[in-house]
Amino acid sequence: MITHIDITGVNSYAPDERVRRYVQKKIGALDRLAPRSGRESLRADVKIAEVNRKGGNKYEIEVLLHMQDRILTAKDSTMNVMAATDIVEQKLAVQLRKYKQDAVAHLGQRRLLDRFKRGFARELQA
Repeated sequence: MITHIDITGVNSYAPDERVRRYVQKKIGALDRLAPRSGRESLRADVKIAEVNRKGGNKYEIEVLLHMQDRILTAKDSTMNVMAATDIVEQKLAVQLRKYKQDAVAHLGQRRLLDRFKRGFARELQA
C-alpha cells in the first residue's frame, strides 16, 4: 500500500470521507505493480475538481505518482468520482507495467548466461 497519498480538492470541492477511502484503496494498491526497489519511495498526489460544463457537472481527477527517477501522471474526467478514479487507476497501472518492464532486468537474459557458465564449469572438470 502506498503510505503517502495526498488527496486535495480543487476549486472549492471538498472530497468526503467515502471518496477519500475509495481513492486510497484504489491508488494505494498500485504499489504492487512498482519495482520492489522503489516501493518505499512511492508518493501520490491526487487532485479532485468539480468542473461545470455544458453537458452538466463533471469530476476531474489528476494523479501524480512520484517515483525514484520519474513522475507518472494520469488525468480523466467523468460524471462520477468513483468512475474517474477507476479509469485513472487503469491508466497508471499500464504506465507502471511499462516502467517496470524497462527498469527490471529480465530473467531470460540471465538464463542464457547460466547455460554458458554451466558448460564452462563442465569443461574445467574434464
